Amino acid sequence: MSQLRKIIIDGKELEVPAEMTLIQACEEAGVEIPRFCYHERLSIAGNCRMCLVEVVGGPPKPAASCAMQVRDLRPGPNGEPPVVKTNSPMVKKAREGVMEFLLINHPLDCPICDQGGECDLQDQAMAYGVDFSRYREPKRASEDLKLGPLVETHMTRCISCTRCVRFTTEVAGVSVMGQTGRGEDAEITTYLGALIESEMVGNIVDLCPVGALVSAPYSFTARPWELTKTETIDVMDALGSNIRVDTKGREVMRILPRNHDGVNEEWLSDKSRYIWDGLKRQRLDRPYIRENGKLRPATWPEALSAAAAAMTGKKLAGLVGDLASVEAAYALKLLIEGQGGQVECRLDGAHLPANNRSGYVGTAAIEDIDHAKNIWLIGTNPRHEAPVLNARIRKAWMHGADVALVGEAVDLTYDYTHLGTDRAALAALVTSAKASDAEGIVIIGQGALREADGAAVLAAAMALCDATGARLLVLHTAAARVGAMDIGCTAEGGIKAAVDGAEVIYNLGADEIDIAPGAFVIYQGSHGDRGAHRADIILPGSAYTEEPGLFVNTEGRPQLALRAGFAPGEAKENWAILRALSSELGATLPFDTITALRAHLMAAVPHLGEIDVVAENAWQPLEQAPLGKADFRNAITDFYLTNPIARASSLMAELSRMANTRSAAPLAAE
Repeated sequence: MSQLRKIIIDGKELEVPAEMTLIQACEEAGVEIPRFCYHERLSIAGNCRMCLVEVVGGPPKPAASCAMQVRDLRPGPNGEPPVVKTNSPMVKKAREGVMEFLLINHPLDCPICDQGGECDLQDQAMAYGVDFSRYREPKRASEDLKLGPLVETHMTRCISCTRCVRFTTEVAGVSVMGQTGRGEDAEITTYLGALIESEMVGNIVDLCPVGALVSAPYSFTARPWELTKTETIDVMDALGSNIRVDTKGREVMRILPRNHDGVNEEWLSDKSRYIWDGLKRQRLDRPYIRENGKLRPATWPEALSAAAAAMTGKKLAGLVGDLASVEAAYALKLLIEGQGGQVECRLDGAHLPANNRSGYVGTAAIEDIDHAKNIWLIGTNPRHEAPVLNARIRKAWMHGADVALVGEAVDLTYDYTHLGTDRAALAALVTSAKASDAEGIVIIGQGALREADGAAVLAAAMALCDATGARLLVLHTAAARVGAMDIGCTAEGGIKAAVDGAEVIYNLGADEIDIAPGAFVIYQGSHGDRGAHRADIILPGSAYTEEPGLFVNTEGRPQLALRAGFAPGEAKENWAILRALSSELGATLPFDTITALRAHLMAAVPHLGEIDVVAENAWQPLEQAPLGKADFRNAITDFYLTNPIARASSLMAELSRMANTRSAAPLAAE
């Protein structure tokens, strides 16, 4: 239990935990303290000295509030609570001096700096600085770093706050950045000019308080005040990271993370951050009908009429793709099942049990990782399947958690005990497992569930939870999977049973599977990827930034995505296409607006109306069955090219090429 101490800040008395730093205590008191190097999720550096405050009765000089704890303060002469002043003449003079010192070498190139308008140095110079400088010496210059295609550097602007160094080392787990030299010669650099091999390097752009590190793809394209900002949800993985999409007119200019302590904290993977150039390439912007082996453009009435004619009286199957919203999947389910067909979302063949939420979601929340003392990873590489989740596991590891892996040995940025690669290692783990009072979590990946014995592997993971008292987290790779399973998009016998014998397959954005010749395929999606190439009729739909929608993340948390822009050409919202098609079929769906659709949906599945709430799932362990003998194989082989939007992105293609080159690079003989 934390010991509480009384403290007086600017005349306001409050009680705070003794281990709090003064900067945190000031925030509790509602007092804003300027800072450059301090960040809540990074270790304390105490570099910039901008957060100086006056401690009454303390040293006769300002104190760095980020590096001093409340327990370090002495009470008054008669036992009064210690007094801290944040706006005294001493503090004002100290801040002006620090700001003047920071600006000695900082180039005054604000009009051409990409950080202009959202720069901490700019804002704090206006708020706490002075309008003159006593220094007339020439400013120093530094060579720019080469950090790859994502981050553009202007190191002359660097103020040596070391946020980028601490993030890459502590959060991303890649120790290649550091500071060399002293005084005037100090500079941030990478070891031997190496690139930062991480899936989260873009976060250093957000952390940089000046224009030293800026987004290379976004640079010189827009100013902050020109952008329309929309808060929405990311779908590049199943974590459900909270994001902000900035648009200029109809075009997405950049994607930034939003803070959500329960999901992504304030980090974002590079794929989620830089995917936006794929939103404007290879787009489907008008309907097409295949005639004589070739696709020809068509009108909406023509395409819907042809689709309805093809579906009438035929055996139907519906496939829910990895990026589909819950509303679109629900509309497809009602449409296909109303015509006697089946709908399936487990397109990779994962043996996820229908109607057992503890089996396809688990019982753990993402936040539980923070407190776990034992973490078991089964058939997963979280660094590729959910990089931000992997950073959370690393944080738990840094706080003393023991991590064990059954599956492919990969670099996870932290140490772990490798128990083996095959099913025998999992069986041995379950057999030797013992009950423990320490909190534990078992994380099982889709790679472990896709093989023929996937159900037995899941049963073994649940048995491990029973034996150790740990919680289960099923780590999905598809943003649409949990929501689609919640509404029952599962066919008896899985994907093979749904597709076998189907005369017409309605493909809702499923681009990760090959559909065998024979069936008539209606493809509804946003990009001209694998699904569109196989299609007989193409109905152009919206991408995830172009329509509102519900997405349920890997822990079972429903989240609401909002529309940031509009689809190109004649493309329409996915639920609206299905509603229009149902009218053509003479089986009109019972809603005309997305509001009515959601009301219908939440009446059928009430927990989907609990936005941002992780529902408690009743524990229903599966009956154990014999395991196979094969090695575990991870679900993702190329992190940057996992969906049609990513495959349309030239930047993702470049990053994929660089990653493949690094992994195939020969080692020199020593």
